[in-house]
Amino acid sequence: MLDDAKTEIRIRKAVTEDLVELSDFIVPFVQSGDLLPRTFDELEDLLETSFIARLDGRIVGCAALEIYNKKLCEIRSLAVDPAAQGLGIGKKLVEACVALAEREGIYEIMAISVAEDFFRSCGFDFTLPNLKKAFFLQTRDSM
Repeated sequence: MLDDAKTEIRIRKAVTEDLVELSDFIVPFVQSGDLLPRTFDELEDLLETSFIARLDGRIVGCAALEIYNKKLCEIRSLAVDPAAQGLGIGKKLVEACVALAEREGIYEIMAISVAEDFFRSCGFDFTLPNLKKAFFLQTRDSM
């Protein structure tokens, strides 16, 4: 873990110049099964709604907001370098995505993740007001 007192973490919107480094950054997370694979084109398509965290000039975290319609969006590809975990980077990336969803007037934000405690700490829950729940059906073999 890095010493938070000596680090300055910058969260900002991703730009075209970040794409190659971002693509390289997510590779270990895809290989470990923590993230779904993303093509370079997919990353480019999500650029307008993607955020990166930089520390000492390098990417140490990322997240994207996929907007499906005015009602629903999803936080995707949230990843934080293991050496930088515990510094609040993940929460800051989620906050950036939530703020963007609010600016866009999106009603509901979802996240599909195994990090239940993390997303609960960010204010997410399994149900929406009026006890709405999300249901899933997988139509392909598991990865």
